[in-house]
Amino acid sequence: MSPRNSTESPIIVVDTREQRPFRFPGAVTKMLITGDYSVEGMEHLISLERKSLSDLLFCIGGDRERFERELQRLSQMRYPAIVVEASLAEALRGTRYTDLHPSQILGSLVSWSIKLRIPIWFCDNRDLAQTVTARLLSKAAKYAGESELLPAIEE
Repeated sequence: MSPRNSTESPIIVVDTREQRPFRFPGAVTKMLITGDYSVEGMEHLISLERKSLSDLLFCIGGDRERFERELQRLSQMRYPAIVVEASLAEALRGTRYTDLHPSQILGSLVSWSIKLRIPIWFCDNRDLAQTVTARLLSKAAKYAGESELLPAIEE
């Protein structure tokens, strides 16, 4: 793929399995290997996983094994991220969704972000999460395009 002009907005790809997709102008829907959002032509480099609060807490608890396999795939991307539709404080108070202790929740999130090098963005609400997702995808596409233009470094 040739890099897009830096003044153009990237075409956002929404995974076909995304249950409550964000709406982006000009977005396309297709199955992604991992994650919920990417950029057309850069699906092998950029992947964002969107989580509602209840889904995040379920993934830390009962669905942990499957989610950690997903995170392993996500960590192989050059530009991975998790965007959460809630604040960290809300996640740590997630008692109506889970029996997990706040220290278990925080421990899992810190572990995944450090061990797997996946940034986790906590957004106060769905609208902010959509805005952050668009900005992350746009910036990742810009940097991915720039790195493809650099000459290969010989070792």
